[in-house]
Amino acid sequence: MNLEKVIFAFFIVLALTLNFGFFLGDIDVPDHHDVYELYAAIVVSLIATVLKFGDRTHLGAVLLATSLVADLQLISAAVVWAIAENIAGDGTGLSAHAMAAIVSLSGGALLANITSVILLVTETVMVRR
Repeated sequence: MNLEKVIFAFFIVLALTLNFGFFLGDIDVPDHHDVYELYAAIVVSLIATVLKFGDRTHLGAVLLATSLVADLQLISAAVVWAIAENIAGDGTGLSAHAMAAIVSLSGGALLANITSVILLVTETVMVRR
């Protein structure tokens, strides 16, 4: 068993599961979406992106692209959250509209992470044959 590949796959799958955990819940209810889970999803997604830099194959380029898309979406969600909470907010917390925008952005990242995991599984199956 190759430890490097285990760590690589671990972070790709962890990025997906953390993103899914944040995404799950009513889209406009802030109580269903934890800011710390979004933070963890961003950190793990960035780690997964760094791990994808070493692969110089075409599949590696697509994996890196999916990871960059997920990073962009998650960071955008965090920026929207920060703006809604600290700049545009009236002290009453997040509005349903702002939360829906944040969750929608994380949904885009979720699709990118699902694509990344599908590519990882496909590559694993191809290597076995």
